[in-house]
Amino acid sequence: MRRYPWLLLFLVAVTGCGAGSGGVESEACTEIGAPTGVGVDVAAPIAGKVTGGTLEVCWDGECVRRDLQLMNSTEAGDTTCTGDGPTDACSAQLGENGRKNAFVDVQNLPQAPVRATLTLTGADGQVLQQEAEATPAATYPNGPDCPPGGVQAHLVVDASGSVQQRD
Repeated sequence: MRRYPWLLLFLVAVTGCGAGSGGVESEACTEIGAPTGVGVDVAAPIAGKVTGGTLEVCWDGECVRRDLQLMNSTEAGDTTCTGDGPTDACSAQLGENGRKNAFVDVQNLPQAPVRATLTLTGADGQVLQQEAEATPAATYPNGPDCPPGGVQAHLVVDASGSVQQRD
């Protein structure tokens, strides 16, 4: 009989160790990740002329060249709802928007300025070749209070063919 009070005290102590301070749980960081590399967005009407391309990224005397697998970009269209109550449903049609995008893995991408050379090609040959400077940064897919994901930069080709880093 004397063992049971000690067992009860032990269980209470162990259970109390799991409680957060002040009864408030801290935000959990999930295992979601983010790849390291460079994203490219091509605006219409240039995207309509483009069938492929390459991206070369250089820093500290090292260059990495990757083929672009350009995909048609999409966006949500008009939204329709069955009502405005909390149990009603809404939907939207997804449709192509005339733009194209790609993402290329670039391992060891630094969080420092890099020089990117983007070459876009079409059925009639080269559509665009332009250099741009970008500064990759760590991503935080779980929010700023969690560890970072991959280091990324993002380039945008506007309708006039100018290439710049997206902020």
